[in-house]
Amino acid sequence: MTLSRRGLGLAALSGLVTPALAQAQPSAPWPQAQPVRFVVPFAPGGTTDIIARILMADVSRRIGQTILVENRPGAGATLGTGQVARAAPDGYTLVLSVISAMVVGKVLYGERVTWDPDRDFAHIAMVMSTPYLILVRPDLPIRSLADLVAEARRQPDALSYGSAGIGSMPHLVMMRFLAAAGITMTHVPYRGAAQIATDIAGGVLPMMVDSLTAASANIRSGALRPLAHTWPERIPAFPEIPTFRELGFGDLVVDGWSGVAAPARTPRPIQERLAAAIRESLETPDVVRRYAETATAPGRFFLDDAQRFVREELVAWTPIIRASGATVD
Repeated sequence: MTLSRRGLGLAALSGLVTPALAQAQPSAPWPQAQPVRFVVPFAPGGTTDIIARILMADVSRRIGQTILVENRPGAGATLGTGQVARAAPDGYTLVLSVISAMVVGKVLYGERVTWDPDRDFAHIAMVMSTPYLILVRPDLPIRSLADLVAEARRQPDALSYGSAGIGSMPHLVMMRFLAAAGITMTHVPYRGAAQIATDIAGGVLPMMVDSLTAASANIRSGALRPLAHTWPERIPAFPEIPTFRELGFGDLVVDGWSGVAAPARTPRPIQERLAAAIRESLETPDVVRRYAETATAPGRFFLDDAQRFVREELVAWTPIIRASGATVD
């Protein structure tokens, strides 16, 4: 087969033009180009991690793209959170935004946290809410918060407690309680909550501070004894657990919230599609059932309301955290 001079010229021209045309073609619309990366700033295996995975599995089905969950714990959840702050704002990198990082970590780590919870993130939805509790080993003769205070006064610094790390919200909750009660204990920081419960069961530790989401199964089985929780009112699923407020610690009210956030400047249509998918997922029977099993409340804020909520939480908590004397040094 032979080509005419004209044909050869067109072929050569085609070879020159095709790459330029290919570069001019728009990329695949979100989220068709690649899987979505979802960073959880905690160690794997905790209940918050598990529920986040359940929720993202349903969101994945709704947006028609795989969502890959990556655990990036460390530095009070600020390590993984910071990675997402620096990611491209294209909708392919998301983070489980948590109060431990967005509020507590931002204040405690100071200049070491170079990102801003409001300016550097687009908060798409709040997805779960839980109180924190002081939990003791059931074989201990400590059956109430009053018993705990009395024992700590009888043996100063003899008691120790575990938390999910220095600067975590459980750590801060305990520091606020200790300051209010005028007692001291030894803090034993862990990288995640799952190992703490194991060590308590093995007699290594007498107590811990954790979220109800993570501790609910151990409370129901009797493996941990709850003394008080940080919500302002009693929990319908656990009406026997008193609040700190009713036991005389009126300022110890904390909501352990988690949300889904993207890097700032992520296109609004992507944010809106994610928010719609998350809202629908939170209403599906399987997700509702898993939330109920852990006594976790679903989130109630989306998009602008979620952004405003995080901004207000930072403003409200900053002076409290600073006044608590908590430090990560």
